[in-house]
Amino acid sequence: MIQQLGRYDIRLRQVRMNGITERRTEKYLYALLPARDRVLADMERYARRHKVPIIGPACGRLLYQLARLANARRVFEMGSAIGYSTLWLARAVGPFGVVYYSDGDPANVRRARNYLRRAGVDSRVRFLTGDALRLLQTTRGPFDLIFNDVDKTQYPDVFRIAVPRLRPGGLLISDNVLWSGRAARLAPRKDTSTRAIQEFNRLIYGSEDLFTTIIPLRDGFAVCVKTGRPEKSPPETSAAH
Repeated sequence: MIQQLGRYDIRLRQVRMNGITERRTEKYLYALLPARDRVLADMERYARRHKVPIIGPACGRLLYQLARLANARRVFEMGSAIGYSTLWLARAVGPFGVVYYSDGDPANVRRARNYLRRAGVDSRVRFLTGDALRLLQTTRGPFDLIFNDVDKTQYPDVFRIAVPRLRPGGLLISDNVLWSGRAARLAPRKDTSTRAIQEFNRLIYGSEDLFTTIIPLRDGFAVCVKTGRPEKSPPETSAAH
């Protein structure tokens, strides 16, 4: 199905929609998106065909926007797969920025290199193969932005390792923090992924070093700003009489 929207042709059937947003609302949001360029479209098709998890175009645009707003120049991505989110980040940091790609699968690394070369941004990316948490610990920081999309059981460890590697004012952004709604339910002991996400969410909201908001887009996007000091929400004010 092709939905016409102004000058944009959006192929909704090519977009993998498995998040928490009500389906009609999600279709509406995706129909508003401008058409992606050839490389991003090819990556989306590959991900759909081979069941590779990617953040998708709506979250990709949000990630790009947040990186630009933070004026991010040094970015570390944890769990990069075929490089879909890497491409959004590499475009955001500009020609003088650097994105550290990390993934444990050499086949993913090769595929990501090819896509990013085609997009003309491979010179901005440092490709690292191995465990993302270990690589983050051994890569020179601090970072302006860390994007977390590793195995969900590792999320509490990400909190402990990533926050010290951020500069003050830097962003820790995490995908899948609502976990198809399972994060809001009582998780059985054997559901280690959901329990780890729940612990991570408590940690990022309870930390005095972070100011956190979870955005209920797709599967939940956590955006944390490193403050380095206690921050509270602005107090409510009553209307002037």
